[in-house]
Amino acid sequence: MDVSRLWSPVTRWGEFRRRQLAALEESNRIAAAVHDGDGDADEPGTEPAPVVDAHRSPPTGEGAGSVPTTPYGVVGRPLNRHSPFYLGFFGATGALLAIGLWDLVGRLSTTLTLLIVSIFLALALSPLVDGLVRRGMRRAAAVSVVFGGLLVAFVLIGLVVVPPVVVQGAELAQQTPAYVEDLLGSSWVRELDKSYDVIDKVRDEVQARMTDQQFLEGLLGGILGAGRAVLNGVFQVFTVLVLTLYFLSSLPRVKQGAYAVVPSSRRPRVVSLSEEIMRRTGSYAVGQVVIATLNAVLSWVMMLVVGIPYAAVLAVTVGLLGLIPMIGATLGAAVVCVVAFFDEPKKALIALVYYLVYQQLENYVVQPRVMQRTVSVPGPVTIVAALAGAALLGVLGALLAIPVAAGLLLLYEEVLVPRQRRA
Repeated sequence: MDVSRLWSPVTRWGEFRRRQLAALEESNRIAAAVHDGDGDADEPGTEPAPVVDAHRSPPTGEGAGSVPTTPYGVVGRPLNRHSPFYLGFFGATGALLAIGLWDLVGRLSTTLTLLIVSIFLALALSPLVDGLVRRGMRRAAAVSVVFGGLLVAFVLIGLVVVPPVVVQGAELAQQTPAYVEDLLGSSWVRELDKSYDVIDKVRDEVQARMTDQQFLEGLLGGILGAGRAVLNGVFQVFTVLVLTLYFLSSLPRVKQGAYAVVPSSRRPRVVSLSEEIMRRTGSYAVGQVVIATLNAVLSWVMMLVVGIPYAAVLAVTVGLLGLIPMIGATLGAAVVCVVAFFDEPKKALIALVYYLVYQQLENYVVQPRVMQRTVSVPGPVTIVAALAGAALLGVLGALLAIPVAAGLLLLYEEVLVPRQRRA
């Protein structure tokens, strides 16, 4: 056993105690000097000593016994910064400040999420704007064209999804009584009712619930909460669009302001690395849109061939969910298989087999190759980054994991490795 490791904490504590005792002796010496000089301070003809900062160390050598005074009285002894009270007070103050900042960040989590998504969308649309600017178009006009195209895409998606949902929801409401009658008229329900009197019990329970004031208030609160959540979602989408437009139009000024903080000697290097990271982020977003669009188109063709209903709506749903790395395609496949199962179980089985094959190709062939060409990230790093981001921050982490991995990989290749070669 290494005895020096065991003795090291004792040695450090002994040094700390010696410093404390030395500081205490110095404080007592200053206090004694102040007490001895009280009688000389009021003698006529004496001049006050020069002003001495209390935070400075006490004078040594010639004149060390003089009493530090000010026009307002004698300077007191300095604060002992080695005191346990001093250390504990400022340590506790720092801990409380850190807890308060963490709580503040938690309260601003929604706002920070909207801000990050807006910046991500702005970086994704920035290559399109830069391409139009290089073709001779002014930046304001280029931003208007790109953002208008984004709005048109949202409107088209809404026109594809909303009308069928409304129509099919009305049809479902009209057919609900018939579904209930068919359910109650089925043979297994009648057999169950003969044995346990199920229908009468269900009817009595429904009547009791409908006359229960507390249940009605809870139901109304749930409906209002769902409506509030829908309105909140619409407001957040509108906020993201507005922030995206702002960042897209002012992105050059924002970058110049950020680069101005960097020292001029390192500014060219920081600018080149930052521009490459932002280029990779935009390329990643474009690549993810390409993968999701391919999934949606192929799913739409499969549903038309198999005969699964609501093919257009389900294809748009698959495309939107496909923007989420790794798990988005699985969620879209689950939605399609559930709808197909209620139409016909054989169709659901065919859709399940199709998605099992397609997801293997997408996860291990299509996505790694697309990401390697757009963000220059190897396939295994892409998969590990997406899994780690989803585990840490959910959907937002999965979206941001690959561009963050691309930036870290660039810093590793361009900064860390050359520095280690020169060392």
